[in-house]
Amino acid sequence: MNKIQMKTPLVEMDGDEMTRVIWKMLKDILITPYVDLKTEYYDLGLRHRDETADRVTVESAEATKKYGVAVKCATITPNAARVKEYNLHEMWKSPNGTIRAILDGTVFRAPILVNGIVPFIPSWKKPITIARHAYGDVYRNTECIVPAGSRAELVVTAPDGTETRELIHEFKGAGVVQGQHNLDNSIGSFARACFNYALDTKQDIWFATKDTISKKYDHRFKDIFQEIYDAEYKEKFDKAGIEYFYTLIDDAVARVVRSEGGFIWACKNYDGDVMSDMVATAFGSLGLMTSVLVSPDGVYEYEAAHGTVTRHYYKYLKGEETSTNSMATLFAWTGALRKRGELDGTPELCAFAEKLEKAAVQTIEDGVMTGDLIPLSSLPNKTKVDTEAFLREVAKRLDALL
Repeated sequence: MNKIQMKTPLVEMDGDEMTRVIWKMLKDILITPYVDLKTEYYDLGLRHRDETADRVTVESAEATKKYGVAVKCATITPNAARVKEYNLHEMWKSPNGTIRAILDGTVFRAPILVNGIVPFIPSWKKPITIARHAYGDVYRNTECIVPAGSRAELVVTAPDGTETRELIHEFKGAGVVQGQHNLDNSIGSFARACFNYALDTKQDIWFATKDTISKKYDHRFKDIFQEIYDAEYKEKFDKAGIEYFYTLIDDAVARVVRSEGGFIWACKNYDGDVMSDMVATAFGSLGLMTSVLVSPDGVYEYEAAHGTVTRHYYKYLKGEETSTNSMATLFAWTGALRKRGELDGTPELCAFAEKLEKAAVQTIEDGVMTGDLIPLSSLPNKTKVDTEAFLREVAKRLDALL
């Protein structure tokens, strides 16, 4: 068969450890035999980031802004042990954090639903998408250990030099203090990305914080969301037949658990971090979770929602068999190819992405799966396969669909 042609390259961000191994397998088995793949390649493996003083991460994000669509492999965010293991020049920041800051993006994560893998919450029939703000709060905090007898104040110095002071606490005993911040522009970008994604996917969107307790910080998020919605999106939502509403986060949790799914749940940075893992686990597995970073001006970066699967990588290096779930990485590629096709007006590329996803899901529903899914599946007959064998089973079903 003739290979499907691409008009515009994808930005390809390679990664680390077992997911890097899967990355190459997946391309060789499921993509390049069918697609005349065009990418602008960036190696975000930890060693190359160290060699370039992390400049390669910035360059990959700038290329994403240029081309509009990227696909990213899972990468290592080094801790002290990794600095020693890889003999790094310094403890480099999270590549995801760097890319999110440059793209001013919002992360949308949703589960991949597969028959036979039943959510732990029986009422969930449709995917729940978590929209996570990707700037500020605890991830950009400043914190101190406080000795007994100290006085902690929040001080803001205005451009004219005047100061506003708020007492945090009089520490009779020792303690700890933390300062957080966010930016109106970033909150506004978060809101617009959420509203645009809701319109694009035709789903209701919920936004939840704790403004009854945080009457200025969290309330600022609530106000900005409402102002932007009223001014720019209400008529569009009415026309699309979808809804936006705000609720307290504890009320949102109760609503989510009782719901059947099928909506977007927008959360502040830390809330989104926690709730996306909760939703992934309740639906089945982080290995069955899609993740896409969307900027307010319509730039997309697709990635796996999990880590680099270090334990399997060390087994792989020893020549031992691995059975690593590649679904999240596969769906990162299909998401990027579909979006590239949508933006370039190449429906055959979109159709290929759809069929590849269908083939992958069908493989698991036929009882052929990696080891992590075996205990989750309620199918009567299941076969555990290794990392490469799973991809080749997907290829058999893809060939039939094509």
